[in-house]
Amino acid sequence: MAGQGIERIPDSLGYLVLTEDGAVVSSGGELENDETVATKISKMVLTAVRLVNTSEKKDAFKRLSVVYDNFLYAATVSNHRILVSKRKYVPQDPVAA
Repeated sequence: MAGQGIERIPDSLGYLVLTEDGAVVSSGGELENDETVATKISKMVLTAVRLVNTSEKKDAFKRLSVVYDNFLYAATVSNHRILVSKRKYVPQDPVAA
């Protein structure tokens, strides 16, 4: 199974497609077969979904970002899958007013 288009994200360093219980369906790049990251991200996503459990559609869980110094993981839930992209992170200098 392909990465459902996730493998084409610009500046992507790698991706994971997980089942709702965290099993790896497909992967690529730096996250190829990375069960450790899969387990940690899926636990964080499931916790976030439970914390934001609401009937308000506008407040529903959309995306979880975990930011490090020079990369980030962006995770979202779609079609009963957890999609994770590892991307380059270049922080912007604050704009002086």
